[in-house]
Amino acid sequence: MRTLYVLLFGLLFSFCATAQQEFHVFPDGKSSGDGSLSMPWDLQTALSQKSEVVNGGDTIWLHEGIYTGRFVSTIKSTKPNQYITVMPYNGERVVLNGNVESTSNGVLQVKGGQVVFRDFEITWLGEFSRDERDADFQACEGISHTTGENCKFINLKIYNNPGLGFGSWKHTAGTIIEDCFIYFNGYVAKTGKGAGEGMYVQNQSDQTRIIRNNIIYNNYYKGIEVWSAGKRKDFEFVKNITLINNIIFNSGAISGNSRDNLIIATDDRNGINIAKNIKVLDNVFYHNTDFVNNEINGDAASLTLGFRSSAPIEDVLVQNNVIIGRNNALRLLHVKSLTFKNNIVYSGYVALNKEEMAYTSNWNFDNNRFYTKKSKAFRIDNNTLYTLQEWQAGQKLDKNSQWEHNSKFDLEPVLAVTPSADRKNRFTVVLFDKQAKNVAVDFSKYNVDKKKAYKIYDAENRSKIIASGTINPNQIIEFPMDLTAYESPLNATAQKTSANFGVFIVEFQNEESNEATKPLLERLLDWIGI
Repeated sequence: MRTLYVLLFGLLFSFCATAQQEFHVFPDGKSSGDGSLSMPWDLQTALSQKSEVVNGGDTIWLHEGIYTGRFVSTIKSTKPNQYITVMPYNGERVVLNGNVESTSNGVLQVKGGQVVFRDFEITWLGEFSRDERDADFQACEGISHTTGENCKFINLKIYNNPGLGFGSWKHTAGTIIEDCFIYFNGYVAKTGKGAGEGMYVQNQSDQTRIIRNNIIYNNYYKGIEVWSAGKRKDFEFVKNITLINNIIFNSGAISGNSRDNLIIATDDRNGINIAKNIKVLDNVFYHNTDFVNNEINGDAASLTLGFRSSAPIEDVLVQNNVIIGRNNALRLLHVKSLTFKNNIVYSGYVALNKEEMAYTSNWNFDNNRFYTKKSKAFRIDNNTLYTLQEWQAGQKLDKNSQWEHNSKFDLEPVLAVTPSADRKNRFTVVLFDKQAKNVAVDFSKYNVDKKKAYKIYDAENRSKIIASGTINPNQIIEFPMDLTAYESPLNATAQKTSANFGVFIVEFQNEESNEATKPLLERLLDWIGI
């Protein structure tokens, strides 16, 4: 019997020793704390813990407040398939503010592995320079993920940083970036042009990098760059990346020049570091355009594939995307092998290079819809023009594709309804109406309870509710497309989307929440429009 007691005690001790732990962080926490509620850590202390203290299965709770500083996370899980989670406590509002004097180049640098970061904000608050020509200017990324494998970044708001929003670099295998809002990042460079992407993506690993369900808009430079600027590299690190269900719009608008919503390429001269095995599925790429007056002139690239002739991209799949811009919305510059199917393209023309005509036997184009300002829609080196019929006959591509003049352009009003990956009550809704009329959306197939209360937010202004109510028995909700009355002070500095295109967040709940019950920080930041 005594032996049995000893065995049971040992099993109980072993269970307790390996049980999941919870640690607490406050803005005024101390490095001398132990992570308990009574002796909480400060944020940098929490993010510096060794795996003997914080490991897979543990949660670091961030309590409400503004955490001012530049932070480096080195925590990592050593337990297979178990993650450390860093997230706000009880849904409270947590803001990381990088507006301090520092030599660190990111508000949050991530160097550890198997960590989930979720549900908080990364930004600069207060006054600061966004002009590289100013003496007090500091360039700073929102998140810089430099090393550490199998990290997840979920439902983060990354905005207003004087640098790129998210750097997802080559030594970070297994990364997932999902349900994030990335906007107003970047600055004016010494040249006077905008700099600072929404996201910069690389990947050296054979594991697929997943960029999914993100909303990226109004950054000073490009939306997403799947890219390397290195000119003489001797290994591949822009490969195995999937972009799915992202909404990317008005890239560069805040700096006065429309830029690519997505570019996939490298600047390699050696022909070694070539972008390859990239999938672009079910995304929406958009630039402000006046469809009523058939506006199409001026540059506003939405998707660019390839850049350097010595590094033509390979094994790229572009399927089921909406690609809207102006003269050069779609650019195929140096592309060795490409599948391009079931896409809708609104552009002045499709831009191609003469050099890549040698590769068209490796291309698979079909079931696309092209809307351009002239019937000769395919332009090679700005001088050789083809109609769709000539393109089909000469290149043996796009057998079942269609062409119409851009004045005939129209779309089904509901472009996407995407549920959040882990929040069943939240949806991203992307709508289009050429005449800017309200759009009705049917939620009956999304398992939303009847009579459930809802709130609708403009994705460009999450601080204000633009519509609310209780879903009716047929589960149809009407969305207003003209949002002029809801612009926030931040949005006033950028170009809002036109009324014909809208990106919305819908949250369902059991009953209407009381504004007075919101945490003090959330009410304060809502009041000032952040």
